[in-house]
Amino acid sequence: MFGIVRPCSHRLGEGLKTQWMAHLCGLCLALRGDHGQFARVVTNYDGLIISVLTEAQAERSTGWRRTAGPCPLRGMRTASVAQGEGARLAAAVSLVLASAKVRDHVVDGDGILARRPVAVAARRVARNWDKAGARTGADVGFDTAVLVDAVERQAGVEALAGPGTSLLAVTEPTETATAAAFAHTAVLAGRPGNAAPLAEAGRLFGRLAHLLDAVEDKAADAASGAWNPLTATGTSPAEARRLADDALHGIRLALRDAEFTDGKLAHLLLAHELGRSIDRAFGTDACGHAHEVTAHQGGSFGPPQGGGYGAPPQGGPYGGGNPYGDGNPYGGGNPYGGGAPGGPDGPVGPGGPGGFGGGPAFEPQPPKPGKRGFWAGCAVAIGLCCTCKVCCADHYEGPWSRKKREGCCNNCDCDCGCCGICECCSCCDCGL
Repeated sequence: MFGIVRPCSHRLGEGLKTQWMAHLCGLCLALRGDHGQFARVVTNYDGLIISVLTEAQAERSTGWRRTAGPCPLRGMRTASVAQGEGARLAAAVSLVLASAKVRDHVVDGDGILARRPVAVAARRVARNWDKAGARTGADVGFDTAVLVDAVERQAGVEALAGPGTSLLAVTEPTETATAAAFAHTAVLAGRPGNAAPLAEAGRLFGRLAHLLDAVEDKAADAASGAWNPLTATGTSPAEARRLADDALHGIRLALRDAEFTDGKLAHLLLAHELGRSIDRAFGTDACGHAHEVTAHQGGSFGPPQGGGYGAPPQGGPYGGGNPYGDGNPYGGGNPYGGGAPGGPDGPVGPGGPGGFGGGPAFEPQPPKPGKRGFWAGCAVAIGLCCTCKVCCADHYEGPWSRKKREGCCNNCDCDCGCCGICECCSCCDCGL
């Protein structure tokens, strides 16, 4: 599973977590029901937002949920899952975008896809996914040609991009594709008045998805020599962060203009969790507001002196004296044997295991492994699914990116400091 919106379960709360899982499982089962078991590998967190938006706008009825049978990803438990046109639209979009991802891996010659027979097979899978997505899209009245066109134009846009090219010119095809998908949720839900604001929200969501993917992959792309929009256009980290924050602000404004029957989950994912995705990509702890980051890092509490914690007092953290007096607190010996901690043969002394003398030196950390190829990632994804790690593990390694992921059902106990969500940002009075 991949995507930029990965909410922590304890921030969702029990009710919204149940809804989120219903849409995630609904997307997975829609893929299986229409296109077979293998199609389930394209299940992704961002795709389920299409299902969430459709249900959030629709009038309540008895046809939006069904009880699914036991599944290894749920620990062999039954569950109420989303169904209907929203889940099928999400499946169609996921298939077409996954097809584009496969083609991108083939063009880059990633891993085993550098071998011609494997590349030919991968292209065949991509073509089949394109056709499958088109069939399902047609069933729900959505023309996936706009997605395919965006994917085909992306390569040409990237070929023309260079230093000084606007980054928004590079993200435009992705913006166009996601805008069309978001807008069609209004059609499915019978809310044509929502089409325009949701198209705008989708356009900005596509910009964010492309931008954050570029930020997270920049170091790896530089190491492998792969094309990266930030590097190619010479966009600075500060400018990339500004564009990300502006996009988030625009999404929040667009959501205000749309009418929802029950938009709490959609609002949380798009107005709040996207902010955390931005912070995660840029490695900050703020709530998605650049001015808050600047105020904290730029010296609201004074510039740091002598390091992140300031310069220690002269003579050590306890001043000029030894808190234990002039003597050794161990009385000249180490109660655990081997000498005093700072002396010969002590744990941090010459000859000790710390490497400050005759002891063994610390080994340098090995470089982080690169991304897996498409087929190797598929094999790992199947293993994760069969062992329930995607659902139940606290953390696991992403099958393709090797990035650290959270299990979607884990009970996260991180101290996010933002459990009230809206307490840290003044975007709305949603009361979540």
